[in-house]
Amino acid sequence: MTQFKHFPVFFLTVLLALFMVGCASTDTQESFGEYVDDTVITTKVKAALFNDPTLSGFEVNVETFKGRVQLSGFVSSQGDIDKAVEIARGVEGVTAVKNDMRVK
Repeated sequence: MTQFKHFPVFFLTVLLALFMVGCASTDTQESFGEYVDDTVITTKVKAALFNDPTLSGFEVNVETFKGRVQLSGFVSSQGDIDKAVEIARGVEGVTAVKNDMRVK
């Protein structure tokens, strides 16, 4: 019986360690905190694009992964693409912008 005296503490320690490793991020998967941060960044970029009077009528898709924003969709000119990239770069938390937008 004495050999199992410390088993609950050991079991809980191993369980906690596995839980912490499961929440860590990798190159292809974000942690929960990074996911929340990226959701906030995506929302801020979408709001900034919507609030710009020259771009509000266009459908620009925004995706964020670890602070890197990807813009995709169709706009009417190269100037609109440049403006959208400039706006996205100006949002706090954005580390890089990938442009996949196309001119109609």
